[in-house]
Amino acid sequence: MKGSRALLKMLEDKGVETMFGYPGGVVIPIYDEILDSSIRHVLVRHEQCAAHMADGFARASGFPGVCMATSGPGATNLVTGVATAYADSSPMIALTGQVGTASLGLDAFQEVDAYSLMMPITKHNFRVLELNRLPHAVLEAWDICQTGRPGPVHIDFPADQINANIDEALLNETFGIKVPKEDYSGIDQAVQWIKEAQRPVMMVGGGVISANASAELIKLAEMTNIPVITPLMGIGAIPTSHPLCLGSLGMHGRMCSLHAFRDADLIIAIGTKFSDRTYSAQTAPAKSCRIIQIDIDPTVFNKHGRERINIAGDAKKAMRMLIDKLGGHVDNHKPWDANIQDLKKRCKCKFNYDQTPILPQKVMYEINRITSKDPGDYIITTDVGQNQMWAMHYLEIERPRHFISSGSFGTMGFGLPSAIGAKAACPDKKVMTVTGDGGLQMVMQDIATSVAEDFPIVICLLNNGWLGMVRQWQKLFWNRRFSNTELKADPDFVKIAEAFGAKGIRVERSGEVGDALKQAFDSDVTCLVEIMVDCEEDITPMIPANPAQPLVKGRCKFQ
Repeated sequence: MKGSRALLKMLEDKGVETMFGYPGGVVIPIYDEILDSSIRHVLVRHEQCAAHMADGFARASGFPGVCMATSGPGATNLVTGVATAYADSSPMIALTGQVGTASLGLDAFQEVDAYSLMMPITKHNFRVLELNRLPHAVLEAWDICQTGRPGPVHIDFPADQINANIDEALLNETFGIKVPKEDYSGIDQAVQWIKEAQRPVMMVGGGVISANASAELIKLAEMTNIPVITPLMGIGAIPTSHPLCLGSLGMHGRMCSLHAFRDADLIIAIGTKFSDRTYSAQTAPAKSCRIIQIDIDPTVFNKHGRERINIAGDAKKAMRMLIDKLGGHVDNHKPWDANIQDLKKRCKCKFNYDQTPILPQKVMYEINRITSKDPGDYIITTDVGQNQMWAMHYLEIERPRHFISSGSFGTMGFGLPSAIGAKAACPDKKVMTVTGDGGLQMVMQDIATSVAEDFPIVICLLNNGWLGMVRQWQKLFWNRRFSNTELKADPDFVKIAEAFGAKGIRVERSGEVGDALKQAFDSDVTCLVEIMVDCEEDITPMIPANPAQPLVKGRCKFQ
């Protein structure tokens, strides 16, 4: 069997039905085999979008995404998308073609050391210098990308190995990988700390969603009556509507979450890494606050300098152990409970402004009105910037894997392709991306992919004519010295959408927002809704990076 066919067969045997990519000279043999494969190949318009689509596919489904590019510039174009998946622990197989083994290091046409380029942004790397090692690479990559903390794995495939023949019997070999060491020895002490706490808070991140542990989280929270805070990556782990859900924490998070976090005497952190966006001098609780941290990856431990219990293991398994050890309802903090409910009442995050220019909060309000009728029917992805933070702060998400966003890497251009990937993974869901005019212009060529491949999505474009988040910083902290943030030659996005065969709607009045979004969701083709929003509107509250500067409240209604 040719190497190209062997590669696809092993992916087929693992259940891969969809992959995203862009052909080139070195990988033509693989593309020739795709014509006879059961795998559906989605032709993107830029390799970065192939990686983002595979990422969105993985986050929406929990099943590894697969992307492919040719050697040289094809491989380098994948890098940003692979790094995004790595930063947010998304399982992915990234395949790249490579020049023949005899040409390696000789500056051959479209040669680049993709193996070294990918090394810092993947869990593991393979270069198939001998075809008999192909099963080892593919089968181990499949396990590595999902075992422990998920992440992308890269396989570099030289041209001569793609075209060589391999004994088909080798494809059935089995391989073992190193399984992360787990340590649950701190469970008993953690139970004692939970019982002693007077002001406990749970902070949950993407690790809870990756572990499919939302049911355990909700049970543990209800059993202990402990409020739950969700950083960006944890949104959806507990329904926004749940009485114990305080919502997002971070630079632009909810004030009720910020106050609860700072006042806590015990933080139970599950599947979250204490990033600088959630844990800083302005958000940190008192030094006396204890930390129980549960994570499959021990490298995220001990970032806070407090008395701690570290539990290295699977979030689902660890929470089940806590539930069993607690043995029943624990409620020893009634004054704290009353304070939490008061915080929630004081945090008014439902804005229905009716004014021109349109305020982004109004758009989020109308999205919630539509999705609240059947929360399980909608998946929302975001780009990066103000649009992302408005979505994080205001959208009501009721299910895990129904809110997808670039967290640690903050990748502009993530929104559109990740939505296409999510739609490929969940064709029965209605998928929307919330994006800005800056991020969309980085990837808008892939509107063609959504149309050509029949992946209808809704593109909710908040157009303020600026790179909004950078503008906000320049406005608030740089004396309104706006340097290179105004997008002076924005195209007519409605015409752009129509040129690709999609629908386009422009909204300039608040009263039109809801109808336009409903029309877009009801469409059977991709529909771009361009909403002209106020460039002066800032996403607040905002915790400045400089601890000496005060919190910016803006329109925040927290009393």
